[in-house]
Amino acid sequence: MELGAVTRLPVDRLALLALLVLAGFVGARAWLHQHPQHNPWAPLNLSDPPGWATARKLVRLRGDPGECRATLARSGVAFTALPPTGAGECRRNDRVVLAPASATLRPAQPEATCAVDAGLVLWLRHGVEPAARDLLGSEVVAIEHFGTHACRRRYGRKDAPWSEHATGNAIDVAGFVLADGRRVSVRRDWAAGAAPGAFLHAVRDSACGAFGTVLGPDYNAAHTDHFHLDQAGGRIGWSVCR
Repeated sequence: MELGAVTRLPVDRLALLALLVLAGFVGARAWLHQHPQHNPWAPLNLSDPPGWATARKLVRLRGDPGECRATLARSGVAFTALPPTGAGECRRNDRVVLAPASATLRPAQPEATCAVDAGLVLWLRHGVEPAARDLLGSEVVAIEHFGTHACRRRYGRKDAPWSEHATGNAIDVAGFVLADGRRVSVRRDWAAGAAPGAFLHAVRDSACGAFGTVLGPDYNAAHTDHFHLDQAGGRIGWSVCR
């Protein structure tokens, strides 16, 4: 009896360990199913809040316009895909125009890459709109921008690398218009200590989870009046946020 007890004990422990591992696996799968923003295998939905897996999924969209457009459709975002245009370094194979939503883009809905549009939707839904309600007590009805496409090198220098704007893979955001008529300006309000300044810092920070590059007034004088947001390629989960 004593010998039998000794030989059964390790087996019992292994069985218990296996059951615990199985229970943990089943529980983890159920939790990931309920929280797809943390699930690296779940398709990206821009209605879900940002999670552990969001950055990785956004990076994949940069090189896969087809999957990106499927993500917009899955997320309930209306858009129009346009044919390629341009040549050379300014060839634009990926052109998408978002339909006006809760917050329009002014002066017009720009043509951008699908990855930029996906970032805009994610940023608006989970960064800009909550920050406006919490810090300004109003809804955002418009985002003012300086455009997405400009066939040029960075800062207009002949020896500089090509700008992400050359292919429409960037947008420069200058301000926000609220439902109560107020306008929040990057140039005027970034350094302000009041609620508009706090709002701008909050939306700059939240943009870093939706775009590959975020540059603002703290970066250099060329960005005093806007946030530069682009979806330049990079390693998984990596971004420039300044």
